[in-house]
Amino acid sequence: QVQLVESGGGLVQAGGSLRLSCAASRSILSINVMAWHRQGRGKERELVAYTTSGGRTNYADSVKGRFTISRDNAENTVYLQMNSLKPEDTAVYYCFSSWGGVQNWGQGTQVTVSS
Repeated sequence: QVQLVESGGGLVQAGGSLRLSCAASRSILSINVMAWHRQGRGKERELVAYTTSGGRTNYADSVKGRFTISRDNAENTVYLQMNSLKPEDTAVYYCFSSWGGVQNWGQGTQVTVSS
């Protein structure tokens, strides 16, 4: 098991930027997949971006070119840099890990983008 704690959410105007952090309770060096998901009000949870232990990344079409996921194995932390934010990016953002058949979720951090 790994505990994941998100931070960095908040209120920002459209066009602004935020950086989310996900701190893990243990080394993430061997964790296969670290990802960010989000869930808007009344919507299903969706994958935003993921990064693998091999360094591969992938993004939802809606955030490509605006969001960047990165992992700092030394700090056991995964980041999501969000630029050019839009009101439709408003959601609770969740950190996720998958390793050895075990999946873990963080408690989420609220991101609100005002128009």
